[in-house]
Amino acid sequence: MTASIIVILVVMVAAYTAAKASKLSVEISILASALAGGIAGAFVKTPPLGELPRHLVEGAFPYLDVILVFSTATIFMAVVNASGGVDYVVRGTIKAFGGVRPLALFVLMIIVLIPGALTGAGSVSLLVVGAPVAMALRHLGVPERRAAAILFIVAGLAAAAPPVNIWAMILCAGTAIPYVGFTYTLGIPVLVLGTFTIYALGWKKVGHVDRETALKNLPEVPPGMIWWRVLLPFLVFFGMVAAYRIWPFGTPIFGLPLQFSAAAVAALLVSPKRIAFLKLSAETMKKLLPLLATMIVVGMLQQIMTATGVRGLVSFAVISTPLVLLYILLAVIIPVSEGVLTYGAAAILGIPLIWFFDSIGLHATVAIAGLSILWPLGDGLPPTALIGRLSVMVSDYKGTYGSFLRQTWLPWIVITVAGILMVVYSAKLSFLVRWSM
Repeated sequence: MTASIIVILVVMVAAYTAAKASKLSVEISILASALAGGIAGAFVKTPPLGELPRHLVEGAFPYLDVILVFSTATIFMAVVNASGGVDYVVRGTIKAFGGVRPLALFVLMIIVLIPGALTGAGSVSLLVVGAPVAMALRHLGVPERRAAAILFIVAGLAAAAPPVNIWAMILCAGTAIPYVGFTYTLGIPVLVLGTFTIYALGWKKVGHVDRETALKNLPEVPPGMIWWRVLLPFLVFFGMVAAYRIWPFGTPIFGLPLQFSAAAVAALLVSPKRIAFLKLSAETMKKLLPLLATMIVVGMLQQIMTATGVRGLVSFAVISTPLVLLYILLAVIIPVSEGVLTYGAAAILGIPLIWFFDSIGLHATVAIAGLSILWPLGDGLPPTALIGRLSVMVSDYKGTYGSFLRQTWLPWIVITVAGILMVVYSAKLSFLVRWSM
């Protein structure tokens, strides 16, 4: 039986490789791998061929809640951006803190963190605030290559930040662990590592910093946009989040999709200019389709791997690896798996890893947080390199992709060490989970 499962695994890997070699998208490649694995498994009746459609349909739905959160959060940020709120905040940062460069760098880091933290996607941070922040960094004397590296690292950390972390959501769904306790467990490391990145790469100034020139080149703010119009939608969101924490027995749990929807409505109502909401929503969902498709096909792949026994084989391989060697290998296998499978890596490798870590006495929630910090690094690696390619694009960096990636080496190493240490010492860091509850 083990030999049959190995053959099925080889078929799945070959199907994915062939699809990528044919220059098909990651989503189609993962679907091809799932289909090939299901058909190969039918030869040994794991599962029978007649049950393959049922497994594919069932696998398409486990991450429906993640898709709802992702969609509503991104539409909310799109409304804030369309209303001029992002341009207002970036211009305000340069105007207020341009003379205090370290403070301006820190505020720009926070601006990049917020969209990704609320949506779970670093790509959204880059699409919404990447270009104006890159322009602001250049006017603060940060070279283009370093600006691109800052955007890549901070946007990746934004995707790992609370309240929405898709890797953690996938791991929690696959291991029956509640998605709670991540506020400080992820929030503190993200802020510390983001601060280190912005100062390590942005501290050295090149050229003359001219605040007036920067303000002239940044996008104009729509007339009527003032601070409370930007702040109110976020107060609506965080107010609903805080309500059932403050009054847990007197307030219903609204759920993240409803909270983001309410915040989007608030942003729409206070916008100083008219927004074609239906058109904006349609355009936003069109941009999101590849990521949403990834969620669906990852669920299919996970279901087929379970039905064929491949998932069990991968789990056995994980628990058979010597522990010290496994910790060291995390620095390689986690980013590389993200570069190949994107969010699918969390389902295929992450779930058996968390089962194993939990069985040897590590704290599962903190271990999930540690792995979640490592996965975004893989978004700069081929073949997908989604966040990396977007960082180069929005920063208008003209050099080679390799030279951009080499610029990230210092924060990359620090983040890798931090993520692995969070896993290794997860039991001792469990107080972060208690603080978050």
